[in-house]
Amino acid sequence: MKTIISTKYKLRKLISLAVLFSGCSNFTEVELPSSQLTSAAVFENKTTANAAMTDIYSKIRDKGLLTGNATGLYRQLGLYTDELQYYGLEGTSQANFFNNSLLATGSEITELWNSSYNQIYAANAVIEGVKGSQALSDIDKAQLTGEALFVRALIHFYLVNCFGPIPFITETDYRKNSAVSKIPEKTVYQVVKKDLEQAVELLPVNYVNTDRVRPNRAAAQALLARLCLYMELWEEASNNASAVLNQTDLYVWPTVLDAIFLKESRSTIWQFSPSIAGRNTYEGANLIFAQGPPPSVAVTNDLLMAFSSNDLRKTQWIKTVTSGTSAWYHPYKYKRQTTTSSSVEYSIVFRIAEQYLIRAEARAHSGDLIGAKQDLNKTRNLAGLDNTAAVTASEIIDAVLIERRLEFFTECGHRFFDLKRTNRLDAALLKVKPQWKNTNRLLPLPENELLLNSNLKPQNEGY
Repeated sequence: MKTIISTKYKLRKLISLAVLFSGCSNFTEVELPSSQLTSAAVFENKTTANAAMTDIYSKIRDKGLLTGNATGLYRQLGLYTDELQYYGLEGTSQANFFNNSLLATGSEITELWNSSYNQIYAANAVIEGVKGSQALSDIDKAQLTGEALFVRALIHFYLVNCFGPIPFITETDYRKNSAVSKIPEKTVYQVVKKDLEQAVELLPVNYVNTDRVRPNRAAAQALLARLCLYMELWEEASNNASAVLNQTDLYVWPTVLDAIFLKESRSTIWQFSPSIAGRNTYEGANLIFAQGPPPSVAVTNDLLMAFSSNDLRKTQWIKTVTSGTSAWYHPYKYKRQTTTSSSVEYSIVFRIAEQYLIRAEARAHSGDLIGAKQDLNKTRNLAGLDNTAAVTASEIIDAVLIERRLEFFTECGHRFFDLKRTNRLDAALLKVKPQWKNTNRLLPLPENELLLNSNLKPQNEGY
C-alpha cells in the first residue's frame, strides 16, 4: 500500500521521530540530541517511549476513522445511514456519503484508508521498538505493547467492517507490506481477537493516568466483547462484557444522562483528550449549530421519530433550533461547541452502556432472558422509560437493537455496523434512501492502492 511503502519508509528502517511521531507535544519537551532522534533512541527512554504511544492517540483523535472531525465515521456513517441529513454543498465528501455515491477514486476513501494504515504502521513500530529495547522495564514493555496491540486491533476492526476483506499488517517491513494481500473478513476477526486477547494479558487493570486517555485492560475487554458479539460468540461476548462491568471500583453507572459525556464520567472506559487545554470535542464543534437552516448536517426526522415522547434522550441529547415555523435538530450529547476555561468534555470511544447492551443481546441469544432484560433495562430506565415489554428471545434482541440505535446515535458508526451485522441494512435504509444498493454494505477500496498492489484486487462489488 502506498501509505506503507512511501518514500519516508523506504529511506531507512529506523524512522526519525520527526516523521513517525510528528506533532507529539510531549515529545518536544524531551531533550535529546537530534543525532539520537531514531526509533531505537525513543524506546531506550520511558518518557519518549510513552510520548511515542500517546502521539498515536493524538493522530487517531485528529484524523481517520475515529476522529471527531467532519471526516470521521461518527458523521460520515451517520450520513450514510439514517441518522444525519445533509444540508451542505453537493460534490463534497459528506454529500457523497449522504447520497451513497462514493467512488473508488474519492479523496474521502483514500484519506480513511491511508490514515488508518499510518496509525497501524505506528503501532507496529512501537511493538518492534519496545521488543528491541534494552532499557525499558518489563512492566513498561507490557504496558506499551498492550496499548499498541489494542490500537492495531481497533483500527483493523473498523477497517474490516467498512471495507470487507483487507490486509492485516503486523510489521514495518515495507518490502513485505508493498505486496501484501487481503484476507477474508472472518480471518481478520480471528487475528484481531488474538491481538486483543494478548492485550488483555498485558495491560494493567488500573489506568496509567486519571483521565482515561490511555487504554487499560477493560478497554481491550470492551472491544473484545464487541468483536465477539459481531462474531456471534455469545458466551465470550457476555463474559468479556461482564469482566468490564464487574469492575465496580472503576466504573459507575450514571444517575443522570447529562453526566455521561463529561470528561470525568466514571461510565467512560476510554476517551480522547483535546489537543489543547480549554478545547472540548470535535464532535461538539462540528455537530452543534445555533440557527437554521443547518450549515451542514442535522438529525433526520427518521431518527427523531424513533424516540418515544417520554424518552429523556430525545430532549437531553437532541436540541431543537427554530426559525419562524421551521425546526431542525442537532445531536447534543456533547454540549460545548467552543473553548472553555478548562476542557469539560472529551471524545468518548468506549463507555459501559455498550457493555450492558452487548451482554443483553448475547444473553438473549444464549437463552438467559431474565439477565438480558435486566441489562436492557439499565439504559431504558436511565432514559426515563419503563422496563421492556419484550418476552421472547427474538423480541428482546429486536428491543436491544432499537435501544442501541437510540443510545449510540452518531457514535463511531454503531448504527451502520449494527444494521450490517444483523442483515438489516437493506430493509432499514431503502425506506429512507431510494438510491441505496445492496453493494453499499462495503465502501470501495481506494483505486490508487489497487493500482500499486494488484494483490488487493478485486475491487469491492458495485464500484
